This record gives sequence, C-alpha cells and structure tokens, in this order.
Amino acid sequence: MGKREWPRRLGFAVKVAGRDGLKSNDARRWRSGPHLRVSMEYLREILDYLDQIDVRMYRISSDFVPYCTHPDLPQFHGQIGECRGGLAELGRTARERGIRLSLHPSQYVLLSARDPAINARGIRDVDAQAELLDAMEQGPEAVVILHLGGAYGDKESAMQRFVENFPRLSEAGRRRLVIENDETLYTVQDCLRVHQAIGVPVVFDHQHHLLNPGTLVLGDACRAALGTWPVGVAPKVHFSSPKLDSRMVTRGRKEVPAPPLLSQHADYVHPWEFAAFLREAGPAPFDVMLEAKMKDRAVLKLRDDLTRLGLW
Repeated sequence: MGKREWPRRLGFAVKVAGRDGLKSNDARRWRSGPHLRVSMEYLREILDYLDQIDVRMYRISSDFVPYCTHPDLPQFHGQIGECRGGLAELGRTARERGIRLSLHPSQYVLLSARDPAINARGIRDVDAQAELLDAMEQGPEAVVILHLGGAYGDKESAMQRFVENFPRLSEAGRRRLVIENDETLYTVQDCLRVHQAIGVPVVFDHQHHLLNPGTLVLGDACRAALGTWPVGVAPKVHFSSPKLDSRMVTRGRKEVPAPPLLSQHADYVHPWEFAAFLREAGPAPFDVMLEAKMKDRAVLKLRDDLTRLGLW
C-alpha cells in the first residue's frame, strides 16, 4: 500500500491494559462519596502515559463524572462547576500533547425512545458530557458519540423522535453530538438521513457495517460518513476485528466450545484487514478509534505490525 500519512491518530477507549494501576474513573458507590476530582487525577496519569507511548486519541469513561445526572442524587449534580478550573488545566494538557478526547454514553442513553422521560434523561446525559468537554476547553474534534437507539417496532418513527429531540439539547450538546451506525438496526444510510435532517456528523463503525451494511458497500459507506464532518474537523472512525476464536458456553452442567459471535471484538486488530480498509476508505484524512479488547496494547501492536509489514 505504501506509506500513508493517515489516519492521523490511532486511539483506544477508557481502560488501560498496558500499565497496571491506571484507573479510568472514580468507580466507588455513591455512599463512599466518589467525585470528579478523583477521576481527574486518574485522567492526568493516563494523559502522561499516552504521551509516553505516543498515542494521541483517547475516549474518556462515560462514568467520568460520578452520578452526574442521577435524578435521586442531586448532591452529585454540581461537580463540573466545582472543578471547572482543574478541568480547564487538564484539557490544556490534552491539547498541548495533541490528544483528541471523546465520550460515548452507554446504550441506555437515548433520544429516540417512546417514553419522553427516557429521552429527557438522555438529553441530560448528553448535555452533561458536552459540558464536561466544554469545561476542558476542547475544540470541535472532541465529540459525544451516540447510537440512534432502538426501533420499537417502527424505525421511521424512532428516527423522527431522535430528530425532534435534537433541538432540545443544550447548545453544547448540539455542537458536540455525533451519531454512529450500529450492528443490528441502524445502517450508515439511516445515519445519513438523520444527518441530512439535523446536520449531525456520522462516525463510521467498520465492524458494525460488516454486520449491518444496508445497500452500501464498505468504501462508499465510509466515504459518505466522512463527508458529513465539518471542514477543518477530522472525521472519526471506529475499527475492530471480529473475534474468531471459540467461546465457552454452558450446556447442561458442562462448559463446551461454541462458534464465535461475530459481533464481539477481538483482542487485537488484524493488520492486513486494517490496511485493506484504509484502501477502501480513500485518501481523505481521519482518526481511528480502535475498539479492540486489549486497548492500548492493541494500538501499539497494530502500529508496529503496519510498520514492520510495510503497510503503513
């Protein structure tokens, strides 16, 4: 393939596998008084580690601000405001080191549910995560990634609810929200329709597209998603290789091997598969978040493999 200058960055999500003792967030239960200040110290250590291994992209835990929007625990709701100065300093460190940050709320954060109360909670969660990135003074490349959610027996209506709830987000939430295709319901084409309605950029997920391609071939789907991003903001792509080894399941009283589930992520990324994807994606620059189980170890191994095999 020859040497390429893209993707500009390779990154990983949340947990660090390559160094013991690095935590992603304060995970204590609410009775123990967890706080954003503790998570910030953990992130500071992770940013130091990322700088040491030359990894310039990282997804912050969606639980980084403990119980930030929990409706029954209002004592936790003001943490971002309490830590604004420290967050700005932490964000400055990330910017100076060229580390792109993002957040990905859980699958339970929805804007397309039938129940308005569920959507209201989803709006609060997206707004809080966007507020965090704003408090860290991150640029427009720092995004909050959300799936379109369930279909509830009527995918068209669910998509319309997502579109109708988008204006109810805060200004920061609208500015930072991006959407991603999933492996069962919403294809890249579906995401493109939502983009056309409200302008939200689309993150292309490689493995999800393989499982749920719609009618677009991989290269066309990826390039279409890349084209939804604003000029001057590097698009973001998710990449993982499917797990191919057997898994153990319980049948009766025995543990027996079963075929793999192709929706599961492998520990590492296959370098030739990744190189083939880059060829399909075309020459436009973008950043890649690896969603491999071995996290930072997978990033370092892929980088080394691509260099050693002359694929980078």
